Amino acid sequence: MSQITKQPRRVGVFGGTFDPPHVGHLVVAINVMYELSLDEVLLMVANDPWQKRGTREISSSANRFALVEAAVRDIPGLSASSIEIDLGGASYTANTLERLLEEDSNVELFVILGADAANGLLTWERHERVAELSTLVVVDRPGVVSELPAPTVGQWHRVEVPHLDVSSTDLRERARDGRPLDLLVTAPVLDEIAARSMYRGGAG
Repeated sequence: MSQITKQPRRVGVFGGTFDPPHVGHLVVAINVMYELSLDEVLLMVANDPWQKRGTREISSSANRFALVEAAVRDIPGLSASSIEIDLGGASYTANTLERLLEEDSNVELFVILGADAANGLLTWERHERVAELSTLVVVDRPGVVSELPAPTVGQWHRVEVPHLDVSSTDLRERARDGRPLDLLVTAPVLDEIAARSMYRGGAG
């Protein structure tokens, strides 16, 4: 009797510093999950986001992971992942994908990229390996079409999502100035920021 081959789980990998995670991140994750019929989207919290090293003070990985956990807690299909934190050191997507496949070989991986990340893909460590192990998903806002830089290998998709003019940089500045973050981040994230006294005098 022939064995029935189990269909691989379709898993999105949405990496970032998430300092803090905001509604724009959630809109991207949910829209990509819907458009590509993914089983799950992992919000992958960078341990050491090497491309931002030296540009500003970055909140601790433990605090950022707690915020992402709070952000996705009640959203079906979205999960916080600490794989890059557990790996330690600089966070490279190629290493992350390899670890995910070590943990479960029966997954199909989709790396979710904003336009800026897609444009800078060739600066990534082992970018060819990233394209080999995953399908790249470039997120566009209405009226803007991004292209992956050549040469790239493998498959890729483009997904258009609603544009929300929200940035983590602006949110940190608002928090430092004492301005409200309501509706820009979810209520559980607001509670976690307050509990951890983050962004008041710099990174948390």
